[in-house]
Amino acid sequence: MRVLLINRNDFIDGGADRVFLNTYDLLKDANASFPSLPKGGVGEGTIKPGEGILVDKFTRADVGLSDVNPRTLGWWAKLRLVREYLYNKKVALALDNKIKDFRPDVAHIHLIFGTLSVSVLRMLKKCGIPVVMTLHDYRLICPVNAMLDRHGKVCERCKGKSYYNCLTHRCSEGNLFFSAVIMLEAYLRKYLIRPLKLVDHFIFVSEFARNKHIQFEPRYAAISSHLFNMAEPIIKTPTVRGDYFLYYGRLSREKGILTLIAAAKKANVNLVIAGSGPQESELLAYLQKTDNPQPITRNPQPATCNISLVGFKSGTALKDLIAGCAFVVVPSEWYENNPMTVVEGFSYGKPVIGSDIGGIPELVSKETGFLFEMGNIYSLAKALTKANSLSIEDYKKMSDSCRSFALKHFDQKYHFESLRGIYQQAINRA
Repeated sequence: MRVLLINRNDFIDGGADRVFLNTYDLLKDANASFPSLPKGGVGEGTIKPGEGILVDKFTRADVGLSDVNPRTLGWWAKLRLVREYLYNKKVALALDNKIKDFRPDVAHIHLIFGTLSVSVLRMLKKCGIPVVMTLHDYRLICPVNAMLDRHGKVCERCKGKSYYNCLTHRCSEGNLFFSAVIMLEAYLRKYLIRPLKLVDHFIFVSEFARNKHIQFEPRYAAISSHLFNMAEPIIKTPTVRGDYFLYYGRLSREKGILTLIAAAKKANVNLVIAGSGPQESELLAYLQKTDNPQPITRNPQPATCNISLVGFKSGTALKDLIAGCAFVVVPSEWYENNPMTVVEGFSYGKPVIGSDIGGIPELVSKETGFLFEMGNIYSLAKALTKANSLSIEDYKKMSDSCRSFALKHFDQKYHFESLRGIYQQAINRA
């Protein structure tokens, strides 16, 4: 089976990119990792028994697209980019060449909107390639993809495909021009290049997201399934309970980090914040203006300071932060889907404190952590205090439950078998 993975980035700029790269590594190594699994399947002559898995990827790097922030450009440059944003012919041509070279049996799309564009869907259809698409956000039912208005409040005004609301409410950070562009993109998908007609199977990484899409468009029910994101190999060494709470990921308003900081102060617990993003300078300014029991630092010394901002971390540095914490905190204030922070935290046996919104309650329960009322400082402070006071025995029991949940739902072999079945289903359906 030849699988072409498609994503806008070939580097990590968010959870979806991490899932894309993890999936690539999983499929690339599948034949060696799972030798006992039957290879191939029965697929109208396209898949031969014993053939195994061959995988390749297509990203902006294959097209030579630079990572340009359009908000920094002048008006004329912005206008020139609009056509490429809506439908990028250069991407379509590059993808056509990739298809001719690799000859995939199925394509698996992650993120394409805003960079590669819907030209990917049309080219795959033209070449007769079955398509599987993982939906990491809400872009197909919300022009701004997060179901938040310009004020950061949860918004469902576009239900019924009334995308003009995006323009009238200036949902793209209050900017009329960009709100108009993403509104046009949404209507392009509604009337001309329709994903529901061009994608054979949708994967939702949370039941919440799947149900939300079905509420907006019932046709998703028949051509979709739910599959949690997978973790890297589950860490089976005994969990060490650290002395700090950890937030890591994108630093942006919808992640609820200001709420977390206020709650951490109220509960008087050690907090480490790792990541980068548009809210980083705001967070620094906020911390410098407010009273902090102990000095704020950019050095990861959670035992000696109340709040640490340690910047972006990856690789061994990030793994060490996760392994050294007591709890991972996910204080999101939007319809969070299937946070990789929870997936990875559980794989280390780390309990999670999470908002009661989106897909988070599918993962976090009284056995694996604590839920709190989204956006409520007092509720989060109470959860932090309760977590901090857990006995050694209760913490170990919770840690073991997290690891058990990860082994059942995030295991690589299970994920591979599920993906292979979905690919085969898409091939048979096409």
